[in-house]
Amino acid sequence: MRIPEGKRSAETGRMTWTLIRLELARSREFPEGSPAHAYLLRVPLDGHAIADARALRAHPERAEVLRIWPDEPDQRGYLLHRGNRWIFSYAPGDADDEPVFHLETHPLRLGEYVTITERDGKPRAFRITECEALADA
Repeated sequence: MRIPEGKRSAETGRMTWTLIRLELARSREFPEGSPAHAYLLRVPLDGHAIADARALRAHPERAEVLRIWPDEPDQRGYLLHRGNRWIFSYAPGDADDEPVFHLETHPLRLGEYVTITERDGKPRAFRITECEALADA
């Protein structure tokens, strides 16, 4: 379920840095999905579990992502918000950027799905398998 931007209330004032695990959802290549293909993401969420762009701008260094892929070294990077786009970025420049679809309206809750366009240009669905509010961030 998406929450239109106009329906969200900035007055809630609630924002929580949250650790989210995304695992590759079912696909032709992986009919059962693949927990070995995953992302760990630390992201600020508002009271509706939507990525909070304002909190991200205030503390961009906290919005980290870890890409975990079999047979590849883990890659550390950041969640960035550029214009109306959300991306995972691992190095300066945009050659390695991975756009993340609709974080501005899509709640990040356990069991929800997130689409990431990976470096090969293919969009893949990932299922949220863990959400943990962080007390230290």
